Amino acid sequence: MLVNKNIVDFVATTASNEPVPGGGSIAALSGALAAALAEMVANLTIGKKKYVEVESEMKGIVEALEVKRQELVELIDKDASSFDEVMKAFKLPKETDEEKVTRTNAIQEGTKYAASVPLQTAKIAYSIMEYSKVVVEKGNTNAVTDGAVSAMMARTAVLSALMNVKINLGSIKDEKFVADMTEEVKTLEAAAIKFETEILAVVKL
Repeated sequence: MLVNKNIVDFVATTASNEPVPGGGSIAALSGALAAALAEMVANLTIGKKKYVEVESEMKGIVEALEVKRQELVELIDKDASSFDEVMKAFKLPKETDEEKVTRTNAIQEGTKYAASVPLQTAKIAYSIMEYSKVVVEKGNTNAVTDGAVSAMMARTAVLSALMNVKINLGSIKDEKFVADMTEEVKTLEAAAIKFETEILAVVKL
């Protein structure tokens, strides 16, 4: 599993000629780091007399982000395995007409799944930005830049994950599926870019 590698090995594997981890897995990792940073700011706020009025809110943020962080960590491997499924489909036999149909269907279903996984990553990453905003506005001011980086990493996770959605959509023949996914992609892209700008505008250095 990719997630069980240490940082040095993970980076080295990414740099190698192996196809995974690719952009989708890196997007998930970026999202997990975004969650971790916002979680850290919340933890640095809890227990401080100066921030007693927001302590309950910060505890709720920690609890929520623990779940999202774990989901994104799992998506690192899930994205890699979705790519493997598409590759397996391409290796299916295609000697007879029946085999060709089976292979084509398998490729299409595998590619749909490979598009849906990074979309899931993007949605979770986008949801993290709301927590980034709260910790930037209300969290420990000594860690405000960590909250800002959380927002930036979340935005990067969203946009890079959606890039992986789009490249898969180009191979899918189901027009309705493509149209629906494309609309979701456009909406998320615009929202993430706008939200990051709003959050960073709060940071005064």
